[in-house]
Amino acid sequence: MNDDEWISILMQLRERREPCVLLTVLADKGSVPRNCGTKMIVGHEHAYLTIGGGHLEYQCIAMARAMLDKHISEPHTEHFNLGARLGQCCGGMTSVLFEPLIQAQPQMTVFGAGHVGQALVALLSTLPCHITWVDERPDLFACAPRGVKTLQAEEPLDAVHAAPAQSYFIVMTHSHPRDLELTEAILKRGDYRYLGLIGSQTKRQRFEYRLAGKGITPDQLSTLRCPVGLPDVKGKLPAEIAVAIAAEIIAVYQAAKVNGG
Repeated sequence: MNDDEWISILMQLRERREPCVLLTVLADKGSVPRNCGTKMIVGHEHAYLTIGGGHLEYQCIAMARAMLDKHISEPHTEHFNLGARLGQCCGGMTSVLFEPLIQAQPQMTVFGAGHVGQALVALLSTLPCHITWVDERPDLFACAPRGVKTLQAEEPLDAVHAAPAQSYFIVMTHSHPRDLELTEAILKRGDYRYLGLIGSQTKRQRFEYRLAGKGITPDQLSTLRCPVGLPDVKGKLPAEIAVAIAAEIIAVYQAAKVNGG
């Protein structure tokens, strides 16, 4: 392994805002698959480099991903006897340091790439968050900010189902029927951190009537933010609306940090 390779990988993950755990072999005794100082990086979906393969590596990857899933931020050390019980034939002993890096950041899915959607995504892209931007019209993503994942989807509902729990959803498509369909699917998920729907109070009342007819309860509807955005931030320009929505989202995720969410 190139001594700087792990640094390069970490820089790429940081640029993509992907949380990961850095594994380092701290100590070795006897016969071990890799020497002291060997490093490996584990993300939610991919693992980079190696600390020797076999069951030791498999178990370390599982431990690292459990840390990511539980949002554990403190480093800790695990000790392993590399015998038959671990499925290793080396017979030595090793210690591995687990260091969580690039902490998990809010996942935000924005439906709609019209004028307000473009202004909102430009603002959100400057915040510590992951953004998935969804629209059926691919030509609207030409100016997508760096780091934003764009999804030209014939079926935007797929993005609702693919989003992780505690996601932030902002619905502002060019179609009221599409807005209704997406809002219904998100409300039925029930595990979101935030759901904002662009529109007036009249639109909300109309949607509430239709959603109630589809089995959405008053408690579920109470979590829907529509009209979306902080009411004290007024204006009808796309940038003004985007600022109001971004401000509301910031208030929600800052409150989640304070409450440990």
